Amino acid sequence: MANKIDILGTAASIAKGMSVTFKEMMSPTVTEYYPEEPAKFEQRYRGVHVLQRDVNGMEKCVACYLCAAACPSNCIYIEAAENTETVRISGGERYAKVYNIDYNRCIFCGYCVEACPTDAITHGHGFEIASYNTSTLVKRKEDMLAPMPGGARPPVVAPDEVTAH
Repeated sequence: MANKIDILGTAASIAKGMSVTFKEMMSPTVTEYYPEEPAKFEQRYRGVHVLQRDVNGMEKCVACYLCAAACPSNCIYIEAAENTETVRISGGERYAKVYNIDYNRCIFCGYCVEACPTDAITHGHGFEIASYNTSTLVKRKEDMLAPMPGGARPPVVAPDEVTAH
């Protein structure tokens, strides 16, 4: 008697699985034409990082190192520098002179985004970072910085002003 129940249960499971298969076969195919049309992402998609600017065009990053401390893969490298009265890069006392993310090691966990007190680093929707050369996967601050609001130009920093600190 138990053997017949096992056979009926197995047949019912197979019938249920086949009904799902046939239902999917009859539904319309969804095709995304990626190269010709832009890719569509969910709002929470975690793509390449973006260093944000405030409404005045200044960098939001104040080089607090919290993102680097929160990173489990240790892929974020930051060097801080002091703002001066003549050269203001960020709204705080310091700014990130060097901000690098090594995408060879990044696991896109989002801990750096959550740890940032100024919302300076966010995940963008960039996804085309694949490369055969691993040295191109180390993104610098200039690669990740958001464009200036309203098409303004960023402040020009002479090399001797940056290294004089």
